[in-house]
Amino acid sequence: MLKMIEGLPGNVIGFEAVGKVEADDYRDLLDPAVDAAVEAHGSVRLLYVLGTEYDGFSAGAMWQDSKLGLSDRKHFERIAVVSDHEHLIGALSHFGWMFPGELRTYGLDQLPEAQAWLSETAD
Repeated sequence: MLKMIEGLPGNVIGFEAVGKVEADDYRDLLDPAVDAAVEAHGSVRLLYVLGTEYDGFSAGAMWQDSKLGLSDRKHFERIAVVSDHEHLIGALSHFGWMFPGELRTYGLDQLPEAQAWLSETAD
């Protein structure tokens, strides 16, 4: 499931993956948050934390994730993925060019740096 991270500035939205991420998490939480940020600010910056309690994506969630990136590509400015899951970080290093906007990865101990990068000149 996804949990919203509160207290981020302007067009920065954040989510933490806990357990298995399902398609409903996108439909009920992430997609509406992206839409609201785009409506309010014209763009969005995304903080995505996949910590020690993260247990993967369902097939439906992977599909929703790919649809989100393809449909709203122009609206994403920056994406920071924070995780110590090496297989995930490795995949992002190979396929990061496919993501909308600028993508950076950080270790869990670098969460403050990820938040600072996303917040730079964010409205």
